[in-house]
Amino acid sequence: MSRAKLSQSGIELPLFPTTSVGSFPKPDYLTKGRARFKRGEISLERLRELEEEATTFWIRTQEELGMDVLVDGEMYRGDMVAFFAERWQGFEMGGLVRSYGNRYYHKPIITGELHWTGPTTVNWWKFAQNQTQRPVKGMLTGPYTLMDWSFNEFYGSRKDACMALARELRKEVEALAHAGARIIQIDEPAISARPEELTFAIEAMHHVTDGIEAYFITHICYGAFEYIYPELLKLPVDNFDLEMSNSKLDFLDHVKAYPFIKDLSFGVLDVHSHRIETVEEVRERLQKALAFLHKENVWVDPDCGLKTRTVDEAIQKLRVLVAAAKEMRGREGAFASRCG
Repeated sequence: MSRAKLSQSGIELPLFPTTSVGSFPKPDYLTKGRARFKRGEISLERLRELEEEATTFWIRTQEELGMDVLVDGEMYRGDMVAFFAERWQGFEMGGLVRSYGNRYYHKPIITGELHWTGPTTVNWWKFAQNQTQRPVKGMLTGPYTLMDWSFNEFYGSRKDACMALARELRKEVEALAHAGARIIQIDEPAISARPEELTFAIEAMHHVTDGIEAYFITHICYGAFEYIYPELLKLPVDNFDLEMSNSKLDFLDHVKAYPFIKDLSFGVLDVHSHRIETVEEVRERLQKALAFLHKENVWVDPDCGLKTRTVDEAIQKLRVLVAAAKEMRGREGAFASRCG
């Protein structure tokens, strides 16, 4: 089914397609511009110009590196939950809470009935896609994570809040698909937080993706997979984008016991390390994956978004990733279409 979706969209990818998870580090001029905007020193229009400049920079950089499926880099957003909460009805923004490390965000509060107010990411996807002939992923945060990383003061249960978010998020997915996005990533990093809620997290994703003509990826990082695998495979997506390298490839132990039956974007770069991996290290990680996965089902990407690295570190890491993928193609067979 996943190959048919890509084929019908005219998307042909090489063996071991390379991509990135979503976020890239913001160039200094944009970081300073966002701070100046908050202080009222520049206009929203000027901030938008800086965000467009940074988005174009990352699209061009990915092309020059030889990436196969691109991302817009999320230059226009900070936190992955607050970004949507600030734009949808039914949310208010709460105080600062610690996310990880020394990073903080304003935790949203669900205070009323949730309503999608119109396309939230579509214009940015269009802007990025217009810069390149290569496919650009649509980038969204999933309903379970939106719910779990917000305070709920309106709906009667966590499940009710999650389903309400799923219904509204579907409208955004429909808008992306209508605009032409054929690969849509829906991030669910919180999905392993409460294994007892996995059933309704899967139900919520059905509300989001069922019946929409797109190739769906879900990104899940640093999760307790031992509590949700293999039930996790019931999530209605085509490709799981999973953190692997930071946890020393321990997810492969689960695959030994229960085969992985979907495409897998295999995290080969530890995004929380300043160290630049070698091509040999990345290639060895992929070779270990092939002991349990079909080569036609393996994509290659970092563990997570690269926004915590410097611009130079992110570029160096991606350059290694692309070089290793190309070496693997040579070893496993020349160009092979995933869609033919």
